[in-house]
Amino acid sequence: MKKVLILFPLAFLLLAMGCEKIDKLLTFDIKDSQNIKVSGGFPLGRVVPLTPLSVPTKSEERFSTEGTQADLVKKVTLTQLTLTITDPSSQNFDFLKLIRIYISTDSNDKILLASLDKVPQGVKAITLEPTKAVLDKYIKAKSYTLTTEAEIAKPISSDITLRCDTRFQVTADPL
Repeated sequence: MKKVLILFPLAFLLLAMGCEKIDKLLTFDIKDSQNIKVSGGFPLGRVVPLTPLSVPTKSEERFSTEGTQADLVKKVTLTQLTLTITDPSSQNFDFLKLIRIYISTDSNDKILLASLDKVPQGVKAITLEPTKAVLDKYIKAKSYTLTTEAEIAKPISSDITLRCDTRFQVTADPL
């Protein structure tokens, strides 16, 4: 009887450790890159929305490459979102005070994806802080929409092109 009492917790511990290893085997990243154009003429000191950006997910293709399918995906989270100024080459993020990026689909509500409440000065690239939101239904959709809100700190004299690089971590079920 004592052996059974000792073996049961040991078996449970091994099973729990095995589940973590299985999750690691079934976890992969989806990376994407989009261009965002910021036009001049935004009011200073107010949080204003920028033009929404529709992004095709191509997730079915990526799931297939990883040997899974949408109905087996159990968790998707954003692990990184970086904005880099690509044009004009002399521009940096001094014009920006804060930024929030939201994600939505036609059938799902808009939720905060990532934000940066204090944009550093003198840099050409910024990494936003991802939320802990579970994004399965957004990434499984055929496309999602990124909506940006920004507070402009300095006047923008010409259009600015940003590259938005995202990395989503996907974990699928083995069954």
